[in-house]
Amino acid sequence: MVMDDQTLHRSPAAAEELLQAARDAGFDMASEPRTGSLLATLAASKPKGRLLELGTGTGVGTAWLLSGMGSTATLDSVDNDPAVLSLAQRHLGHDRRTRFHLTDAAAFLGQCEPLTYDLIYADTWAGKFTHLDLALSLLTPGGIYVVDDLLPQASWPAGHAERVPPLVADLESRRDFVMTRLSWASGLIVMVRTS
Repeated sequence: MVMDDQTLHRSPAAAEELLQAARDAGFDMASEPRTGSLLATLAASKPKGRLLELGTGTGVGTAWLLSGMGSTATLDSVDNDPAVLSLAQRHLGHDRRTRFHLTDAAAFLGQCEPLTYDLIYADTWAGKFTHLDLALSLLTPGGIYVVDDLLPQASWPAGHAERVPPLVADLESRRDFVMTRLSWASGLIVMVRTS
């Protein structure tokens, strides 16, 4: 048997529809399918968990998270762009496990206390390049933090490239997490809080 990480297992139908909607809308920062597959797997490890997605975009990552989530798990998904968030809501708003929040991710993080999360997917600057300590403080012990877009991409906005090395160094320095770097998909780091 040959391992093939390009052939995805159980790709949610909504993810394909949302990828096409993202292309049609000119949105080129949708979650990469292999990242989505990993998100579904990690979400499945928290069957009754509280999940947080920072940066809904058009909802591609959201669809993958939902595909792995248990029936009693919940997902807060945050984006400040009403155009892309409305695409996600149109395709996924029927799922009662999800609450969409039209707000700045930094503002959302600031209002979370005393809420905690079992998985945080940081797919926007807040919770990744800014407000990192605040995002990580919201994780439960055993909670998973996932960050993507760490390998160079043509779609990166100005200022993204120079922020990646300090972020990676910061994450590697944290003693209360176990982490793995993945030079795969869009470039990811997966961390688990140990205390």
